[in-house]
Amino acid sequence: MSGDRLDLDVLIVGGGMVGATLALALSRQTDFRIGLMESRPPADLPQQGFDLRVSAITRASERIFRHLDVWESMLSMRVSPYSRMRVWQEGGGSIGFDAQSLGEPNLGHIVENRVIVHALWQALIGQGVVELLAGKSPIQYLPLTTGIEIETDRGDSFRTALLVAADGADSSVRSAMGIGVKGRSYGQKGLVSTVRPEMHHEHTAYQRFLPGGPVALLPLTDGHCSVVWSLPEESADALLAMDEAEFLLRLEAAVEGRLGAFAAAGPRAAFPLRLQHADHYVEANLALVGDAAHSIHPLAGQGVNLGLLDAVALAQVLAEHPGDAGRFGTLRRYERWRKGENLLMMSAMDGFQRLFGNDVSVLRNLRGSGLAIVDRVTPLKSVLMRRAMGLEGDLPHLARE
Repeated sequence: MSGDRLDLDVLIVGGGMVGATLALALSRQTDFRIGLMESRPPADLPQQGFDLRVSAITRASERIFRHLDVWESMLSMRVSPYSRMRVWQEGGGSIGFDAQSLGEPNLGHIVENRVIVHALWQALIGQGVVELLAGKSPIQYLPLTTGIEIETDRGDSFRTALLVAADGADSSVRSAMGIGVKGRSYGQKGLVSTVRPEMHHEHTAYQRFLPGGPVALLPLTDGHCSVVWSLPEESADALLAMDEAEFLLRLEAAVEGRLGAFAAAGPRAAFPLRLQHADHYVEANLALVGDAAHSIHPLAGQGVNLGLLDAVALAQVLAEHPGDAGRFGTLRRYERWRKGENLLMMSAMDGFQRLFGNDVSVLRNLRGSGLAIVDRVTPLKSVLMRRAMGLEGDLPHLARE
């Protein structure tokens, strides 16, 4: 109701995958009074059609969802495991990954973003611990001696010891609090769609590196595939403007007909791609998580997984240092933990994008040879895949077995 005042220990702005995960993790590990503010709360999950936006969920992220008791809910909706991955480039050179060689049941799962958000919100609603502030957006921030006061577009005012920005790459919280970002535009857009190929994907993810950017086919239920295609902006706009038949022919050529012809396509959309990293993740009474702190190229599907690790790392740090949730010294522990890990992955993905986005013939030949060598060196390939799956590294408790 307008005019209500809630005193909170933690107020999370942004109720997407990362923000909702943080809220649920905090509610399970602390006695904090928690609020989750989301201007557009999730609608009921439609029974037909796929979400344009999907995420490649690693084993670490799966463990997080299992520990938070939401994984079974996702499985009851739509979750697609994949057990193999085939990667190749234009002009030769390829590498393959297989779960069996790692002794794992699968390499990960492709999950629609709205399935993840729906499961998390249902859990939050069911437990009734987190104050769900749906349909509200912050419009003004006032620093206090012991926290931050937030006024919303609905006339509400909230005081919180810790304000968490989980509101995405264009974070209004980060901007309002004066935290800068560094990075660059890739001059590309990520085009997404859903297609039905002639042949079944057999739970295999495909990715081909082209001079303009990688194109990926990610396996979904019922033999469908999610398309994630990184292209120069003008090329992406041209594909958006094509009729369905022409688009499907272009896609079939881009993946060299690996799954035959495509019978149908869902809606198409495209979003700009950029590398972005916040100057710092924390201040007294403030923390950034997920895309509000870092954005990377989607070529390896690591973006949301990094954000989920941010969320449970912050929850763990706050649980291990109870008291004032906004204490700068405590929040710095979170920043030191996650900033280095995120920067390492961001640098690796940016390096891959620069390497494979270059069409110089010498580099193309070297890339092809490199892929072939790594494909034959099983121990190296295993190390790369285990790291990408979240089976190794400095993981928060909730991301471990």
